[in-house]
Amino acid sequence: MSDFSRTQRVADFLKKELGSLIQFQIRDPRVGMVSITDVEVSRDLSHARVFVTVMGKDTEEEAKESLKVLNRAAGFLRSKVAKSHNARTTPALKFVYDSSVRRGEYMSRLIDNAVAKDRQRSKDDSE
Repeated sequence: MSDFSRTQRVADFLKKELGSLIQFQIRDPRVGMVSITDVEVSRDLSHARVFVTVMGKDTEEEAKESLKVLNRAAGFLRSKVAKSHNARTTPALKFVYDSSVRRGEYMSRLIDNAVAKDRQRSKDDSE
């Protein structure tokens, strides 16, 4: 139980800290407007997968350049995170595109369309 809460606390800290660092420290315009959606930290706290979305980029292919820049800056970001907190180790960072947001929007549109068609059918049947 405590292991889960520790990894979750580290993940939450990384999410907040990396969001701020990317916004204020990364000057490369190829990164774009990045939003960190989730962080998964390994049980031994040695690795962290950082899930990101990039505004205006709907697929992983479109966000490829931003991910490349972020993964190249991972060492810099890791050193900045290490300086900002007192932990024995700081996880190695791997940035990954998070497609769940787009998938969720797609599913929401499908549901909205199905509900609209259902309403139209029931309206047609009542007339």
